[in-house]
Amino acid sequence: MVKRIWILAIACCLLAACGTRKHTPYRVDAGAAAADAMSKLSNKSLYNFITDWTGVQYRLGGLDKKGIDCSGFALLLEKKIYGIDLPRRSKDQAEVIKKKSINQLKEGDLIFFSFGGREVDHVGIYLNGDHFVHASPSRGVIVDNLNIAAYQKALVKAGPVNN
Repeated sequence: MVKRIWILAIACCLLAACGTRKHTPYRVDAGAAAADAMSKLSNKSLYNFITDWTGVQYRLGGLDKKGIDCSGFALLLEKKIYGIDLPRRSKDQAEVIKKKSINQLKEGDLIFFSFGGREVDHVGIYLNGDHFVHASPSRGVIVDNLNIAAYQKALVKAGPVNN
């Protein structure tokens, strides 16, 4: 009987600890911040495009709703929203932009990252504040925060397409 009381007491303590533990607000705040960034877009066609593609899974080489990669997403968005033709690969897309400081970016500018070394291997589209949209290999098309350490560390170049 004493053993059961001890087990029950330990279980209650564990459950109480989980209930009072402070939860990291990242997930809730991230979603709210992304929604706020979307609501501040000046181009409603851009808003509709992103909303239509949000959640589409990542697929290397993909160019449709069955799956899309980052450079394919940038290519389709820039063509549909801004009428701009881009090369297919992110590395080549980075070669056709006018480089800007991150704090000078405007809605629709491209942001390039290098996660695997010295070459550009990822691209996203700047929205506003600290937010951009991209096709994430792990989460599909999503609005993300540029202040996330992994993005800050990998950021290599950003700016509008040279016309």
